[in-house]
Amino acid sequence: MRTKHLLPLLAALALAGCSAQTGSGDPAAKGTSGTADASGDFKVALLTPGPVSDAGWSAMAYDGLQSIKKEMNATVDNQEATGPKIKDAMRSYAQKGYGLVFGHGFEYNSVGVVVAKDFPNTVFISSSGGETAANAGAFRFYLEQGFYLAGMMAAKMSKTGTVGSVAAIKVPSIDSTLKAFVAGAKAAKPDIKVIPTVYLGDQFQSDVAKAQQATESVIAQGADFIIHQANAAAPGVFNACAAKNVYAFGSNADQNNASPAVIGSAVIVAGPAFLDLAKQVKDKSFKGSVVLKGMQDSAIDFVISPAHQNKVPPALVKELEDTKAKIKSGQLVVPKDEF
Repeated sequence: MRTKHLLPLLAALALAGCSAQTGSGDPAAKGTSGTADASGDFKVALLTPGPVSDAGWSAMAYDGLQSIKKEMNATVDNQEATGPKIKDAMRSYAQKGYGLVFGHGFEYNSVGVVVAKDFPNTVFISSSGGETAANAGAFRFYLEQGFYLAGMMAAKMSKTGTVGSVAAIKVPSIDSTLKAFVAGAKAAKPDIKVIPTVYLGDQFQSDVAKAQQATESVIAQGADFIIHQANAAAPGVFNACAAKNVYAFGSNADQNNASPAVIGSAVIVAGPAFLDLAKQVKDKSFKGSVVLKGMQDSAIDFVISPAHQNKVPPALVKELEDTKAKIKSGQLVVPKDEF
């Protein structure tokens, strides 16, 4: 989530939708066909559920892909692929000799394991999921840790005693982070009220207007802090929060500059994790497995927005930092679902 400040631009990009398109490796080229960015013999492809210009989940993965390109002189390519298009995209990349095909989301895991049987020379990895094969697996970002801290802040600072969330779709990986948000809120303030998550649905994953309506419904129930897993529709969440003078949290990447409503972000630092995986694949040391990457690996963080730093009580800032230290040391284990 790297596009900053311009919510109208974010909204326009988000509305571009989730149709499967091959890109040139440049977010600005989304929506056009192109060839892989050829810079080396090792070839890596990225499949995302939305545009890599979404300033969020898909953009974070694109940053990881660019780390591989830069550090390993790799040929890289990316495209959007959802539903039945996932298998076709994976097979196409494997047939073209890509050594690593990365599917960014839980929904890519089982498909990758199936396709992997036909292409033993290609490794298929998803960012979440529990299925593995000799040349397929997953690495999971322990984003629940960042969501837990967001929940703590929300509960401690809420004036209405009510918080909530909006998500694109109901899948195990998203639900687990939202449960961690609730756990953090309840740990900080046991009597905090948490509005049930409002889901946009498959066909509305990039619908900014739908996300804004969903967020308004949560605000109408009294929530004054809202976290999201809305991917490309996130600008709708931020627009609603800004209009109603309530706070929002960014997710997956640092969205603190995406809107004046964002008070903090639960962040995935993707580059090192993507790069480590790619090196394992290239040197043939990869073995099908599920790897967890968290704060202990500098892969997850929670960042308070500099613009709102003076609004967060110093005692709470210290409590958040102390809690972060406990998570890193293993003293506090943030709950997460297994899937």
